[in-house]
Amino acid sequence: MQTSVSLKTAPAAAPGEGSSARPTPSDSPGFPRRSADFDTITDALDYAAKGVTGFNFYNARGALERPMPFRDLRDEALAIAGRLAAAGNKPGDRVALLAATGPDFLAMFFGSLYAGIIPVPLPLPTAFGRREGYIDQIRGQLTSSGARMAFGPVDFLPIVTEAAAGLGLVKIGTRADLDALPEQAAKLHRPDPHELCYIQYSSGSTRFPTGVAVTQANLMANARAMCRDGVPLHPGDRAMSWLPFFHDMGLVGFMLAPLSSQSSIDYIATEDFARRPLTWLKLMSENSATISYAPSFGYELCARRVTTMPEGSLDLDLSRWRVAGIGGEMIKPKVMQQFAEAFRPYGFSDKAFNASYGLAECVLAVSFTKPGSGMLIDHVAKDKLATAHRAEPVSVLDDTARTFVACGKVVPGHKLEIRDEDGNVLGERAVGRAFFKGPSVMQGYFNNPDATAEALVDGWLDTGDLAYWIKDELVIVGRAKDMLIVNGRNIWPQDIEWTVEHIDGLRSGDAAAIVLTGPDGSDRPTILVQCRPADPAEREQLVDLVRSRVHEVVGIKCDVIAVPPRSLPKTSSGKLARTRAKLLFERGELIAVF
Repeated sequence: MQTSVSLKTAPAAAPGEGSSARPTPSDSPGFPRRSADFDTITDALDYAAKGVTGFNFYNARGALERPMPFRDLRDEALAIAGRLAAAGNKPGDRVALLAATGPDFLAMFFGSLYAGIIPVPLPLPTAFGRREGYIDQIRGQLTSSGARMAFGPVDFLPIVTEAAAGLGLVKIGTRADLDALPEQAAKLHRPDPHELCYIQYSSGSTRFPTGVAVTQANLMANARAMCRDGVPLHPGDRAMSWLPFFHDMGLVGFMLAPLSSQSSIDYIATEDFARRPLTWLKLMSENSATISYAPSFGYELCARRVTTMPEGSLDLDLSRWRVAGIGGEMIKPKVMQQFAEAFRPYGFSDKAFNASYGLAECVLAVSFTKPGSGMLIDHVAKDKLATAHRAEPVSVLDDTARTFVACGKVVPGHKLEIRDEDGNVLGERAVGRAFFKGPSVMQGYFNNPDATAEALVDGWLDTGDLAYWIKDELVIVGRAKDMLIVNGRNIWPQDIEWTVEHIDGLRSGDAAAIVLTGPDGSDRPTILVQCRPADPAEREQLVDLVRSRVHEVVGIKCDVIAVPPRSLPKTSSGKLARTRAKLLFERGELIAVF
């Protein structure tokens, strides 16, 4: 097994050094680390720029394309701030930025902040399966935010221009177009901590998006909660990420929060990870990275690839990976166990798994498990969960049990209550709706007082998630709005989807469990299944198998509808877009093949 080389003393490279470029060091020798104890994120960048750490961008094969020390980011951002001001933008205006994984997005994001302009990260077209869906999404977000300008990579501008038609944006262009604008030597904006920092659109936003209004104070409170308490940083810690910047876990967890603690981060683009998932682990090994997060499906992609290779055939050393975070979707314990088994020969320990829970309305983090403790797995009786709304532990693991992973303790300085339908606070193992309160909670949805009033009551955020306690450990059960009620039983769509995904020939993301209205007006539990076989007999066999397996394991009868491969929509963060799948099917835009 090859031992990775430490980067603690590696010199940072200037842009354009090509093959001689070196990544930024993991630490700045003699430079005191501060753990997000700043009033604003621009204060944090001002401080980080005095050291030698920074961001590093790699291509799909794992070759370094651009190191970007924090000092370079600050210099570029200051120049962009002057150009944005010269173009007529004023403090409080919004600028939309296509959040491609690269230095241009970061420079424009911080350039906006230095000018007092509110950046609005937008997803890339590659995050969507359908052009029409992307146009709807972007048009809704541009309208909601009232963006004055939009910038992004040249390849994506035609579709953004189409989405922005008639909205009155004064400029749509690239980073190069922005650099070509005249620069104004304007006084830098010094934000008040309670001013808006950015607007974050959640991954589920469609035609009626809700933009989370995050203040500087919200952001810094959450960054402190993560870097001091959730995942306390050690000397030599280094982060690695493929998570998109338009999602809160990528934007905050692996850009803004690490910067606020002067930590170096290595990146590959999300689309490059999807094509070559093992590049993620290759860079973890080569750069001695210690912290990285992913949804369950990211770990699943890697485990699936490595199972086709002879054991020990990869040149990897994952022994320094001390925080393998899991978040962004419901955690699949079997997937995580498969990953741990597949990469144990390369030094990976399942004690590194670090389950967490968060949402954009709280900037990002709500709870963390203790680093180094591994996963706390809870097996509960499925019938008690469905009828009594209690998570009663069981010792026999069969089809009558459901398995959850605890997401740890609530971050300090914040509170979480689990309440029943009447608002009563529930005790241990009672399932109810999670409400969160504290300095990380958003000020509201941007320019949407009705949605804000629905989500925030007396300072408490209704997360929309169902949960229960194991002592002081939080366990998330699922989204309340996604729950299916069948003959008086509460059925979680994940139970159905996970059952389908374990059928031979099917994989994660191949099924969407929804409820359709039948001709008689009754609710009909339905499973949309991506079907790869072209032969009608094989399709019929698959539909019959899915129907019988769900009845056997979950105990309900469902209609099963086969749809084409890669047709089920996903959110911008890669999760199954269950509600959108239902809408597309009802509109006739998602066609049944059997």
